[in-house]
Amino acid sequence: MSRPPLPPFNAETAALKARLAEDAWNGRDPAKVALAYTPDSVWRNRAEFISGRAEIEAFLTRKWRRELDYRLIKELWTFGGDRIAVRFAYEWHDDSGQWYRSYGNENWEFDAEGWMRRRIASINDLPIAESDRKFHWPLGRRPDGHPGLSELGL
Repeated sequence: MSRPPLPPFNAETAALKARLAEDAWNGRDPAKVALAYTPDSVWRNRAEFISGRAEIEAFLTRKWRRELDYRLIKELWTFGGDRIAVRFAYEWHDDSGQWYRSYGNENWEFDAEGWMRRRIASINDLPIAESDRKFHWPLGRRPDGHPGLSELGL
């Protein structure tokens, strides 16, 4: 079974792969998101090293328990062969009500069937006032008409 679009990527298929990943993460279903990765996928997320779908699912479960009202935008940065690089920003608040905008970059590597086998993420968190939020759509998928990172000046 494959997970289209498949490598080698072009501008259209790489942008679609990024949007599909954004949509899945905005769904905040750890089990569903983990299925986009190979069973032996390896991650570096900030300073945490993760291996395999079970660890990915556990990581995402912890993440979305802590990062409340999570909304994410990904934007294609570049691509080549079986690799894609994206930049992203997401907004969330903690249990005390403090809002953050987290900025980062991800490097992705896919197998021939379109499953992500490697994810390297670098992320920084910026505390923001609730009035400074830019991501206001209802929880879930970002609407097609909502501006992306470049349009928002991020």
